[in-house]
Amino acid sequence: MKFLRSLPDEAADLVFLDPPFNLGKTYSSADAKLDNKPEHEYRSWLGKILLESSRVLKKGGALYLYHLPSWAMRLGASLEGDADLQFLHWIAISMKNGFIRGQRLYPAHYALLLFAKGKPKQLRRPKLPPARCRHCNRLIKDYGGYWHIIQEKGGLNLSDFWEDLSPVRHANKKHRSANELPLKLFTRVLDISGVRGGLYVDPFAGAGSGVLAAVRAGMRFAACDIVPANCGLIVGRLDDFRRNGGKE
Repeated sequence: MKFLRSLPDEAADLVFLDPPFNLGKTYSSADAKLDNKPEHEYRSWLGKILLESSRVLKKGGALYLYHLPSWAMRLGASLEGDADLQFLHWIAISMKNGFIRGQRLYPAHYALLLFAKGKPKQLRRPKLPPARCRHCNRLIKDYGGYWHIIQEKGGLNLSDFWEDLSPVRHANKKHRSANELPLKLFTRVLDISGVRGGLYVDPFAGAGSGVLAAVRAGMRFAACDIVPANCGLIVGRLDDFRRNGGKE
């Protein structure tokens, strides 16, 4: 909150929110209850975060919120109540290797909500290459009489169901012990809503993949994380990016 309040009104072209999910995970040894708040307290806190995020967003800017569907439903409704914001998309991010919790169906996706402040300044529709078998390289789906159109258009239109990425869980690919979102997700978000030379704001920067994607897309950034080690990690990743000539 201190970070967001330090930003002026309508400064950001893109705000990305990936808050802790209040599932009791340990993000900081200094505060074991950081991710284990009473539900009413957690909702109140997130509501303040959303209000501040809307305040710092420019007209035409994009706000992304990544959360569990049960919370996305509630928080999305409160965001839509903001007179300046309009709902654009509920993007389903495929969840692989999830576990059933309680008396519920198997949870198969996370929610990524996209809002714009008025008419979106940028809303590009990236193209995806058709999926192919990794063994024989043949197309997995039969596109019938539409294949020539896909070739002419340079690929498939990106839909609001993203099944080709998931949170980074393997130790050899992770930059921190807690779960982190893949760089590919942020790259796609920047492909859709990035504004070259504009400001990317991320109050829950975590391992810094969003910051790195923003820099790669030619954006400035303002980011923070409550865990000091994560801030050091982000600085290290940016230094490596510069040393390697624009590659991580």
